[in-house]
Amino acid sequence: MKKILHAALIVFVLAATASAGDRTVTDSAGKQALLPQTVERVICSGPGSLRMLCYLQAQAKAVAVDDIEVRRSTFDARPYAIANPHFKTMPIFGQFRGHDNPELILTLEPQPQAVLKTYAYSMGYDPVELQDKTGIPVVALNYGDLGAQRQEFYRSLRIMGDVVGKRERAEAVISYMDGLIRDLAKRTADIPQDKRPTVFVGGVAFKGPHGYQSTEPAYPPFAFINAANVARGKGMSGKELSHSDVSKEMIVKWDPDYLFLDLSTLQLGDGAGGLHELRADPAYQTLSAVREGRVYGLLPYNWYSRNYGSILANAYFIGKLLYPDRFTDVDPAAKADEIFTFLVGGPVFEAMDQMFGNLAYQQLPLD
Repeated sequence: MKKILHAALIVFVLAATASAGDRTVTDSAGKQALLPQTVERVICSGPGSLRMLCYLQAQAKAVAVDDIEVRRSTFDARPYAIANPHFKTMPIFGQFRGHDNPELILTLEPQPQAVLKTYAYSMGYDPVELQDKTGIPVVALNYGDLGAQRQEFYRSLRIMGDVVGKRERAEAVISYMDGLIRDLAKRTADIPQDKRPTVFVGGVAFKGPHGYQSTEPAYPPFAFINAANVARGKGMSGKELSHSDVSKEMIVKWDPDYLFLDLSTLQLGDGAGGLHELRADPAYQTLSAVREGRVYGLLPYNWYSRNYGSILANAYFIGKLLYPDRFTDVDPAAKADEIFTFLVGGPVFEAMDQMFGNLAYQQLPLD
C-alpha cells in the first residue's frame, strides 16, 4: 500500500508540475524545457548569456546576475554592461563562467522562472543537476560565433526570444547583423586578391588577457572585409582553427602589411602584454608595420565571450583603414556607436575607449 501511495504521489507531483507549465521550448541541446506561457523573471548563466538578453531588450527580466557583473575594474570591454550600470548593484546568484549556486538561487526574491545558460555542458554547474536542485527550468544555449557557427548563435537568439517573449526583436537583431555583414562584403568583394593587404591581429583575450602572439585565425572582421589574414588556417578536420598562439618567428616571417592589437592585452600592465612587446621586443622591431607605423588598436574581441557588437564595429574600422575609397561614408567611432545603440541601447564607444587609453581605432604609439 505504501508503495502504491508513493507512486501515486510521484504521478501527482509530475502532473501538477506539467500543468503549471503552459508550453515547451526546445533548447540548443535538443532538450525540452517546460515554461509558463509568459516568462517575466530569468537569470542568465554563463559567458555571453546576459549580453544576448540585452540584445533582445529584455534585461529588465533579469532578477540577479553572476559575480562578474558586480566587479569593479579599470577595464571593461562589455558594451552591454556599460550600458546597464545597474547590473553592478543586483543580487548575485553564483560565480562567473556558469558556476551557479543553487542555494543562492533558491533565496532570490522574486524567484526566476527560467535559467538561460550558455556553455551549459562545457563549463560550470551541470544544467540537469541545477534544474533538479532548484526546480527551475534550465534552457541551454549555444553561444556560437559570427563565423562558421553564426546560425547556432542566431538559433540561440531565437530560443531566448521565444522564452522571454521577444521573438520579433530576435529577428530584428539577426536581420541587423546580417545586413551589416552583407554591407561589408558588398564594399570589398570585388577587390582583387593582389590588392588585399596582409593583416594580423595579436593580443586577443581568451579566458583572460594574453600577449601579442595570441590570435584568432578565423577573425571575423578580416573575413567580412576580405582582408588577407596571414594566420588564417584549418586544422586536420578541415574546420577553421579557433583561438591560437602563434610563434613569434611566424609573425616575423609573415611580416604583415598591417598589424592590429586587441586592446584587452592592456590588462597585463605597462611592463607586459602585446603593446609592451611591440615596443620592446627586438624581433617585432624588424616588422615593416612596426617600423613604418602601421599598427592600430581594436576593441576587444573576447570579454566574457565574444563581443558581437565590437566585432562588427572593428570590421568597419579595419575596412576604412585598408580600403578608404570603399568606406568614404563611414566614421568608425560613429559607426561603432550606431551598432552599440541598436544592440545594447546606448552609445558606449567613448566610455570604453577611455578605459583603454583612447587607443581604439588609433595608430599606436610604439616609441
